[in-house]
Amino acid sequence: MVTLKQIAEELGISITTVSKALKDYPDVSKKTRKRVREKAALLNYKPNSFAVNLRTKESKTIGLIIPVVVHHFFSSVIKGIIAQAEKKGYLVIILQSNESYELEQKQIDLLLRKRVDGILISLANETSDFTHLNQVVNQQTPLVMFDKIAKIVKCSKVIIDDRKAAYTATQHLIDIGCKKIAHFRGPLLPQNSIDRYLGYKKALLDNGLEFDASLVYTCECGDMSFEEGKTNAKQLLKDHDDVDGIFINTDLVAIGAMTEFTAQGIKIPQDINIVGFSNWFMASVISPSLTTINQPGLEMGKKAFKLLYKEIKNRKENKLVTHKQVVLDTDLVIRDSTKNK
Repeated sequence: MVTLKQIAEELGISITTVSKALKDYPDVSKKTRKRVREKAALLNYKPNSFAVNLRTKESKTIGLIIPVVVHHFFSSVIKGIIAQAEKKGYLVIILQSNESYELEQKQIDLLLRKRVDGILISLANETSDFTHLNQVVNQQTPLVMFDKIAKIVKCSKVIIDDRKAAYTATQHLIDIGCKKIAHFRGPLLPQNSIDRYLGYKKALLDNGLEFDASLVYTCECGDMSFEEGKTNAKQLLKDHDDVDGIFINTDLVAIGAMTEFTAQGIKIPQDINIVGFSNWFMASVISPSLTTINQPGLEMGKKAFKLLYKEIKNRKENKLVTHKQVVLDTDLVIRDSTKNK
């Protein structure tokens, strides 16, 4: 690695003058600044980021922990975060917890040891103990949670109103005439899975429909996969062959269910109406196309980084840090998997 000392020796000037010239200090002549920059370019000089970090007490790096990378929603969140981070000169370290509490703990510890300037996280489905997150807060490392959050951790959060969105999805099924509506929910633990289940239940009760717990199918494996949708669809047909509507926690599971129904000769939406959640790209291209809740992943990523950056900046300037909870809007995208009113 080329050093400031090497540049100084080649030009016959002091290391301090080289350093000032590269930072465009006005007390160094334009001629000298030009000579230094040209020599630095010729030697392919790169600033020592470690030394800069020690001096500024910033790593210009943030950590991002998400449950899965391949999910359309999380890929949109990543895109939003990186777009904003690049504008502020930050590198994003992306880690995948694979819905594992143990791995999530290790990743938090790794990021703290790497002295990142802040951490963004959407919790793993297995996470029920938040000691590792409180450790981040206690060390005064800026932390922002998004999508899957822990309400009791004191930090900023970016979410949607999952209960309201689920209510809207279920209400749509009721409005088009569905009388027996099932729900494929996520695992028991994540807050968003709980809230979507509660929104579904409330919509039924508000419309005078009976809530039947046997119509709620829980994601047992925890990964909310295509195969999970097929498995639940098979079981539903065995248990309740008269169901005329389903609200499904995630588009990928919904597409799996639709595939199984079609394979068994069940017509969508003539025999059964389906509403998904997320508005994954595939929802618009499958046949029939999937009615779903549009979850603003890109906007969530941008907002999460902006909150994190503001806290990083405030801490650096010794300003008061206040935590915010931002709730983003969702909307129902009506497609061919549900009947017209």
